[in-house]
Amino acid sequence: MRIANFSGRLVLIADHRAIDVEQASGGLFSADPQAVYERWAEFRAWAGQAELPAGTAFAPSALGSPAPAPRQLLAIGLNYRDHASESGFAAPEGLPPVFTKYVSSITGPVTEVTLPPGGHTDWEIELVAVIGKRAERVSEADAWSHVAGLTAGQDISERVVQLAGPAPQFSLGKSFPGFAPMGPFLVTPDEFTNPDDLELRCAINGEEVQKGRTRDLIFSVPALIAGLSAVLPLLPGDVIFTGTPAGVGLGRDPQRWLAPGDELVSAIEGIGELRQAFLPG
Repeated sequence: MRIANFSGRLVLIADHRAIDVEQASGGLFSADPQAVYERWAEFRAWAGQAELPAGTAFAPSALGSPAPAPRQLLAIGLNYRDHASESGFAAPEGLPPVFTKYVSSITGPVTEVTLPPGGHTDWEIELVAVIGKRAERVSEADAWSHVAGLTAGQDISERVVQLAGPAPQFSLGKSFPGFAPMGPFLVTPDEFTNPDDLELRCAINGEEVQKGRTRDLIFSVPALIAGLSAVLPLLPGDVIFTGTPAGVGLGRDPQRWLAPGDELVSAIEGIGELRQAFLPG
């Protein structure tokens, strides 16, 4: 099953068309895309047996984030060995670094992003998991049952703010407006042959800069859910950015940053693509 946020309304995606959930359910479910995660099991049961209308065509630019207002957004650093190495760090042994991207940075999949003046703005393609059932002290074996679905995310990062000061400001440097695009769809885990092994890649102006597979995560989606939920409850609709593979601008020699006029296209196998155009600040 695929869902999306079409012009601020929850839709099911079938045959490349959008089916309005509130209308199709006769008001049983709200139009609010974030609200569905509180009733995820009920929604899955309804969607699996409902007679649905044909739906309407849509443009990717009309889509918002499939989880536009999570109560918690947890982001993971250094979760691929090659990225940890290019960043100058050893691979983590316990839980990897955990930070947040503030929810005001969340956008949909096709956007224009204003570059912070004087900044060094970088790219990080990431698989994103959205929680569909409260997870507290969950085992790895049970973790996938708490996931509503997967989507694509870009952890856009301004490195000057991120690395300034006596301690790094990861959350601030990664939370400028538009720095957390997600989408285009939320795809349930059963849609994938193996949800633990998906290709992810991104390109700048057609030049591939990152390519990896989620099987190379140091901490898989189930391992992250188990580790995080041992510390704090993960709530329905919460978002987990799971980390990025090698190829970011910070790790290059010479270093490379996004510039006005650049187009960043990020894609994950079985989910779809994000497309960001960058404007001068």
